[in-house]
Amino acid sequence: MKLLLKIWRQKNAEDKGGIVEYPVDNVSPDMSFLEMLDVLNQDLIEKGEEPVAFDHDCREGICGTCSLYINGRAHGPDTRITVCQLHMRSFNDGDTIYIEPWRAEAFPVIKDLVVDRSAFDRIQQAGGFISVNTSGNTQDANAIPIEKENADKAFDAATCIGCGACVATCKNSSAMLFVSAKVSQFALLPQGQVEAHDRVLNMVKQMDEEGFGNCTNTGACEVECPKGISLENIARMNREFIAASIKG
Repeated sequence: MKLLLKIWRQKNAEDKGGIVEYPVDNVSPDMSFLEMLDVLNQDLIEKGEEPVAFDHDCREGICGTCSLYINGRAHGPDTRITVCQLHMRSFNDGDTIYIEPWRAEAFPVIKDLVVDRSAFDRIQQAGGFISVNTSGNTQDANAIPIEKENADKAFDAATCIGCGACVATCKNSSAMLFVSAKVSQFALLPQGQVEAHDRVLNMVKQMDEEGFGNCTNTGACEVECPKGISLENIARMNREFIAASIKG
């Protein structure tokens, strides 16, 4: 396939940045999207040009670092996948593909397609832990009765990989889906009850301080989430937050 890539290039956080066009050909439909970018970068290096900076790590849909905004969608045209799981057979010969970084004030661009998502780390540090001593004192899983429905919901929430697609796709750049998933994975289990009230208050406070917007209630975050994190988690977090606020 022959493609025209329109890629956001930005030298650093202070640079204005802009779209630069790169024609590529001999793209196999069996290539992953990141492999296609590797081919482009190899060509740029051979020409003595600066390669395009983009994040990646596991390339197995686990870590979420391969976050890109492709043709106006977080992680590209397919659903329930990350960019590293996107293959070029999702595109056609002659296509023009726009590739941009996440667009959010709380995710400042570092270079080209790489953004600083450390805001997510600070939110988790504010409350994403339990004080129950599990080091060397772990109990058999069956020793703590937990309703299967709650266990399943906690596990589903814990599948959030923190990629930031929910923020990138929200018109308010809201992090509510991410934060609610991190709250829910503990709120639904007995081990997480010790810090339950402090957790939700501290994580929501940190989310606001980082500059994320409010929830729009449109559900775009769930649609674009590669792990299908449910909006039910936002409702649960709101209930947890109200209860913790009343308790003081």
